[in-house]
Amino acid sequence: MLRFDDLQLFVRAADLGSLSAAARVMDLSAAVASAALKRIEQQLGARLLARSTRSLRLTAEGEGFLEYARAALGNLDEGRRLLASGQDQVSGVLQLSAPSDFGRNLLLPWLDEFQREHPKLTVRLLLGDRIADLFRQPVDIALRYGEPEDSSLVALPIAADNRRVLCAAPNYLARHGEPRQLEQLAQHNCLLYMLGSRVHDHWSFHDGKREVSLTVSGDRFSDDADIVRLWAVAGAGIAYKSWLDVAGDVLAGRLKVLMPTLHCERAPLNLLCAHRAQLSKPVNLLSEMLKSRCAQLSAQWPAMIGAGE
Repeated sequence: MLRFDDLQLFVRAADLGSLSAAARVMDLSAAVASAALKRIEQQLGARLLARSTRSLRLTAEGEGFLEYARAALGNLDEGRRLLASGQDQVSGVLQLSAPSDFGRNLLLPWLDEFQREHPKLTVRLLLGDRIADLFRQPVDIALRYGEPEDSSLVALPIAADNRRVLCAAPNYLARHGEPRQLEQLAQHNCLLYMLGSRVHDHWSFHDGKREVSLTVSGDRFSDDADIVRLWAVAGAGIAYKSWLDVAGDVLAGRLKVLMPTLHCERAPLNLLCAHRAQLSKPVNLLSEMLKSRCAQLSAQWPAMIGAGE
């Protein structure tokens, strides 16, 4: 296979009429330049330059090949320019996966705004609470709660301090009473969903003195975490959900945070990809936007603690 730098040397030598001058321009030694020319002639099976101690000229074969060598180098330069310009622009296809409720209720409107700012960008969005296989599924990046189980993945923190909260609708609490202690959750209908490959019915907390873990139960569960949020808003029971997923409902009064001073389970949100090469300009810009929006929602949490005390 012909080498790019060998082609460059041949074209420079033909233009300058001197192999040594071409070597100086390309910062090569005379021996390296001579070896490169010999290599390309051997690969082509033709003599390209007739050389003596004082002069250099193109052979007939060299004149014929020079046109193609220039075209090849020009095409390569154009390709590199196009690639560089593509990396500077926010364009192309962004394929991402996200959890169901975060994706529907937060990410969708944020992506709409992101695409209005970058109209050349195409988005392909997959929603679901199953962990996406970034090596097999047609996605570049995935947004996921929790620490990544696969240490080979690249993880960018989006909301590192996000936690779950206990919450229920005011009409549920009016019918069944508001629990004031964790042990009272056994008397309530707890709404469950799949976390990974299992039902998330083992809830953990820290009450300021000790770690408390308990197994809860209820009359329904779903593999779609957004269904659980909708059940909670409809007054079907108590949910243990990421603050990011229920912040809008809490701020609008559709849900109330229970025992707000509890330290609940961490639910950090990360952006995952298989390789750092996938951290393109669109991905980095999206990451920064998501960090900013999630930080705004997280900033509402101290106010909710104060409201609950």
